[in-house]
Amino acid sequence: MPKLTDRERDGCRKLLELLPETDLLSLSDTVTNRMISVENPREAIEAIVTYSENAEELLKRKKVHRDVIFKYLAKEGVVITPSSEKHQLIKRTLELWSSHVSHVSISAPVSTGQRAVYAGDGLSDLTALSQQFCHWFYSLLNSHNPLMGQPMQDWGPQHFWETVRLRIGFLDIEQKMEEFHGAEMVSMRLKALAEEEQLLFNPNMEGQGLKCISSPHGLVLVAVAGTIYRHNNCLGIFEQVFGLIRSPLTNNSWKIKFVDLKITGQNAIQAAQRSGPPALTFDSSELLSLYS
Repeated sequence: MPKLTDRERDGCRKLLELLPETDLLSLSDTVTNRMISVENPREAIEAIVTYSENAEELLKRKKVHRDVIFKYLAKEGVVITPSSEKHQLIKRTLELWSSHVSHVSISAPVSTGQRAVYAGDGLSDLTALSQQFCHWFYSLLNSHNPLMGQPMQDWGPQHFWETVRLRIGFLDIEQKMEEFHGAEMVSMRLKALAEEEQLLFNPNMEGQGLKCISSPHGLVLVAVAGTIYRHNNCLGIFEQVFGLIRSPLTNNSWKIKFVDLKITGQNAIQAAQRSGPPALTFDSSELLSLYS
């Protein structure tokens, strides 16, 4: 009986491909106690996956460096704080491999023209829909942050309705509000947050950090809270609300109708440290009343 699940084996292979050849061969010798002779990286990976006791044990190996796990998670579209320690990255990787929600990077239900991976019309499991959307959106946006060192994904106005509206509120010592209209302007402004301002969005997609509700008229509201980083410095906390509507012209895929983003500065960091992960400040009824 395999010691790793199929999903763990597949994930381990992808992660191990990021290791230098010398580290792979050394790790293969360690895992197999030099009982298996390998001649190339492919054979080394298969030996490591086959003879590892379990996924956690493999991830804890010294040759599986913290930076390798971080790079793997980034490639899988998992947003995580750059300053995270190795044990935190291991925990997130194991959660990814054990998750029952299909993980997405750019193959998102919102705009690629592909059908959503959840059952029916996508509204039968709003939690899955919101997790899928947030994984996709923040992976896509963060890929344009030059500090991430990732291949830039396909960002652009095609993900938005032509009449989309974006509001950004900055709440710190001074308060500032920006508003943009139209797919081109909204797309450019959001991209600039990552590309020019080098902001990294780290959403909290657990517990009180994520809500998804639908209206009788086909509007789906996804709200998420999280932290914002530049380099390794936490700048503040954000709450972001997306309005999604299906587009019959693009194979009924979801497109973004509006975006509201509120960013709160240093005071919010201190509050978050006292109260735990960032949480949304409004409930479902308030959310519906705001956008109905």
